[in-house]
Amino acid sequence: MTLSPSPNEEASEPQAAASPLTRIGEARWILLAVLIAAAYAVLALEVPVWAAAGFFAVLVLLAGFPPRKAASRRVKLSAQREIRRMWPGTGMKVTVDALPSPCFVADGRGITRYVNTQAQAKYGGVKPGAPLSFSLRAPSLLEAFDRVCTTGGTERINWIEKVPTESWYEAHIAPIYMPGAGGSEPGQGLPDFILVVIQDQTENRRLERMRTDFVANASHELRTPLASLTGFIETIQGAARNDPEARDRFLSIMLEQAGRMRRLIDDILSLSRIELKAHVRPENLVDLTEIIRHSKDALAPMAKDLDVDIRVQVPDEPVKIRGDRDELIQVTENLIENALKYGNSGKRVDVVLAEQEVSADEQFWVLSVTDYGEGIAPEHLPRLTERFYRIDMESSRAMKGTGLGLAIVKHILTRHRGRLEIESEPGKGATFKAKLPALENSSGLAEKASA
Repeated sequence: MTLSPSPNEEASEPQAAASPLTRIGEARWILLAVLIAAAYAVLALEVPVWAAAGFFAVLVLLAGFPPRKAASRRVKLSAQREIRRMWPGTGMKVTVDALPSPCFVADGRGITRYVNTQAQAKYGGVKPGAPLSFSLRAPSLLEAFDRVCTTGGTERINWIEKVPTESWYEAHIAPIYMPGAGGSEPGQGLPDFILVVIQDQTENRRLERMRTDFVANASHELRTPLASLTGFIETIQGAARNDPEARDRFLSIMLEQAGRMRRLIDDILSLSRIELKAHVRPENLVDLTEIIRHSKDALAPMAKDLDVDIRVQVPDEPVKIRGDRDELIQVTENLIENALKYGNSGKRVDVVLAEQEVSADEQFWVLSVTDYGEGIAPEHLPRLTERFYRIDMESSRAMKGTGLGLAIVKHILTRHRGRLEIESEPGKGATFKAKLPALENSSGLAEKASA
C-alpha cells in the first residue's frame, strides 16, 4: 500500500498570508461607502476635512493590517478543522462501535485512525496511528483499499486465509467525505477517511459446502435402489413375465430395495428435524435408565438373530436429565444397533451408564456402548460422524445401514449439550461414549440426578 500525502495533511500546511492591498481590495465596497459618508459629512455637516480624512485613513489601515489576535484566531480555527479531518469525531466513533462486524477507519495514506471493539477483539494489538497493513495482511484487500483511495469508489472483495484454519472473509470498503469548507466533495478528490468493514463468512461457506455434499450424497444413495427397482420391474414386465420363480425372486429384491429407500428417507427426515431445532435445548425430564432398558428390549430380537448377548449395567435408581425421550432412544438404539451389526464377532455388547465428575460444577452421565469385534482403524475415527461416511460400503449395505446413524447421534447430543467420543483399536473392539450433562439445580450447579 502506497503512503501518499493525504489531503488532510496538505491542507494543514501553513498558507501564505494575504497582502495588505489584497485585504483592502476585499473591503473596497465598505471603504467606498465610508468615503461617501465622510464626503457628505464635510459638505453638509461642516466636519473638518482633516478629521474625515484621518477617520478614513484609520479604516484603510485596519482593513489592510488586521489585528494579530483575529488572524491568530482564524489560524487556530483552521487548525482545529484540520485535526477533526485527520481524526474521526465522536459521532463517527459511536456509529462504528455500534456495528456488529470488525471495522477500521483509515485515512488516505492507509494509516489506521480508529478501530471498533469487535476489531480490537479479533485483531489483537491493533492501534490507531499504525498502518492498516499491520493488521490486515490480505493482498487483495490492500489493493482494493488503494483503488478506493484513488478513485473514490466502493469495493467489495472476498478472500481465504489458510492459517491457522481455512477461513473465508468478505470486506466492504467505502470512502467517507466530511462535510464543510475544506473537505472533499463526494466523488471528487481524495476521501477524508476510508471505512473497512470485515465479515466472517466461514460458517456460511461451511454450511453451503455441507448442504451441497449432503444433496449430492443423498441423490447418489437414492439413485442406486431406484435403478434396481426400475430394472427389476422392466424384467418382470418382459422376460420374466411368465416365470413365477424369477418373479418371486425379483419381487423379494425389490422389497429389500424399497425398504432401503424407506430407511434412507426416514433418516434424512429425522436428521432434518433435529437440525431445525438444534438450538432449542429440551426442557422435559427423562429417565436414562428406562430409555436404556427400553432400547435393549427393542433390539433383543436382532441380538438373538446375530447370537450376541447385550449386557446392561445401570444404576438401580432413576437417572433424571433434561432431554427429549424419543431422540435419546434414537441415540441408544443407534449405538447398540451399530455394536450388534459391526461387532457381532465378539458375541457380546456391554452397555454401561456411569456418572463422571469433571469439576465441582460440571458433571456428566456417560453412556458407554462397547463391542468386542474387529475394531476401527485410527484413520476412520475422525470421520465416523460425517453424513454417508462408511468404512466398508458393501458391509454397510449388507447390514442395511444408511450412513446417517452416527450423524444423527452427534446432532442429538449437540442439541442436548452433550458430545460423542469414540475409542477403538483394530482387533480390540470399539467403545462409543455419549456424554450428557447432569441435571442442574436452581442455582445453576450440577446436582445428583438420582432423586
